[in-house]
Amino acid sequence: MSETTQDGGVAVSAAPPSPDDGLSPAQLAEKYGLSVSGARPGLLAYVKQLWGRRHFIVAFSQAKLTAQYSQAKLGQLWQVVTPLLNAAVYFFIFGVLLDAKRGIPEHVYVPFLVTGVFVFTFTQSSVMSGVRSISGNLGLVRALHFPRASLPISFSLQQLQQLLFSMIVLVAIVMGFGSYPTWSWLLVLPALALQFVFNTGLALIFARLGSKTPDLAQLMPFVMRTWMYASGVMFSIPVMLARNDRLPHWLSDVLQWNPAAIYMDLVRFALIDDYTREYLPAHVWAIALGWALVAGVAGFVYFWKSEERYGRG
Repeated sequence: MSETTQDGGVAVSAAPPSPDDGLSPAQLAEKYGLSVSGARPGLLAYVKQLWGRRHFIVAFSQAKLTAQYSQAKLGQLWQVVTPLLNAAVYFFIFGVLLDAKRGIPEHVYVPFLVTGVFVFTFTQSSVMSGVRSISGNLGLVRALHFPRASLPISFSLQQLQQLLFSMIVLVAIVMGFGSYPTWSWLLVLPALALQFVFNTGLALIFARLGSKTPDLAQLMPFVMRTWMYASGVMFSIPVMLARNDRLPHWLSDVLQWNPAAIYMDLVRFALIDDYTREYLPAHVWAIALGWALVAGVAGFVYFWKSEERYGRG
């Protein structure tokens, strides 16, 4: 504040003290209701934000699914052709050359194998897309404010939609080998629902890991291939291990409790008439539910804890 003196000079008087003097930045923000841009919300608030973006999650997954094979002449048919070709290769190598179908009736092995390939591909694709969901969409992450978990969840939903499209072919193959619709086929719905929750949890975990370590995407195909060979996609775990007396009994239990094997066996049991309970581990539904809850909850919380860091250098 200033005023002119009698001799023409300018005298400056001290400004009145500000009521904000002495307040720290945090205190100023609290006083004026300000918050850090991009700060992590509380867990329940985060869930509400995700529910509010549910239409975006569905639309984004559908757009990705449509664009996935847009440059191919067969288009969306590759959703079915790719796992079928994989199943044909595995049948030739494991079913014919290595005779991995021993212990499984001839008319059961082909639907057994195709079901395993389709269901494991669901988990494999969810994990692989989850690894790249943040690092591969940095432009979107940095440009818009939205709950980042929307991305890995939408990629898992995309893989579920792709699996459901492929199930049409799977049903045709199962019926072609003598298994026809019964009430047990309805068990496919809860089995795939639990697997979707499990896959989404894994996608969230690897989305956070992949956001800081993009090279993880190069390593994951080897990890997933190892997991596939240990999950009984091409052979029955109890039958195969029963032939080798040198292996401990608990190894069979561990491999059968492997979540990928659990969800494959549930779908096989639901669809294939002669794939009976003797092929399943004890308490299989409880184990499936446990894996879904552990992976789903742990993955969601793990991803949420790093929410404010995604897309920042």
